Amino acid sequence: MRNYENLVIVKPTLTAEEIQASVKAIEEVITSNGGEIATTDSMGMRKLAYPIDKNERGYFHVIYYSIAPSAINEIERRFRINEQLLRFVTIKYDTNREIKAWNGLVEKAKKAAIAKATLAKTEEAPVVEAAPVAQTAPTTEEAPAVEAEAKAKAK
Repeated sequence: MRNYENLVIVKPTLTAEEIQASVKAIEEVITSNGGEIATTDSMGMRKLAYPIDKNERGYFHVIYYSIAPSAINEIERRFRINEQLLRFVTIKYDTNREIKAWNGLVEKAKKAAIAKATLAKTEEAPVVEAAPVAQTAPTTEEAPAVEAEAKAKAK
């Protein structure tokens, strides 16, 4: 098993549900050919450097996985016939240095996914606001002490 990374660009004309279904189909292609997906990173809708098939934007999605090298040809063939993909690139990590970098990327993507999930949970949680504290004027006995404290802070 070797380590790979795939960056796919999905057409922007699809709805959000269709984009997610397309990404799931791409992941299914990898797993059906014996791959183990380590993590994924949804980069979202971005502007392309140049128009591709008259599209100025595209939905970027990165998949990190391990698979036997013989399955890559089939995965790329299935990506080429998928009409919902504008572009894709497969990157192989085979030297020790590259494998170490791949492991770092996978850990970084996992931490980002966890942070994104916790952020979504905190946004969903209802915000409980504290009741406003009534501010009262100092009593006549406290007034000289409050004035002296204010003068000391001013100096």
